[in-house]
Amino acid sequence: MSANMPENTPVWVNEHRCKACNICVSYCPAGVLAMRDDASAVLGKMVEVIHPDACIGCAECEIHCPDFAIMVAGRTEFKFNKLTPESKERATAIKQNNFKKV
Repeated sequence: MSANMPENTPVWVNEHRCKACNICVSYCPAGVLAMRDDASAVLGKMVEVIHPDACIGCAECEIHCPDFAIMVAGRTEFKFNKLTPESKERATAIKQNNFKKV
């Protein structure tokens, strides 16, 4: 199991490292991530895992995070979902909604 991996979780955010740039949200093809308002965060926003069950394990969020603040479980550690039309639509709607959940 990966270091600091929450049990039975496909993707998670280290909020102490995250600067809420929303790059990870913009790369997620399945609408798993979104931004939430967070008054305690530096920019007033924070990444949130809103649909962990839709994660396909592509790791685009982790690969593109400039602050190494988001991690994806390994394929041997978690059984990921397949990309569905519903999750593609959700991802598009999140992007059109300025990366906030819809």
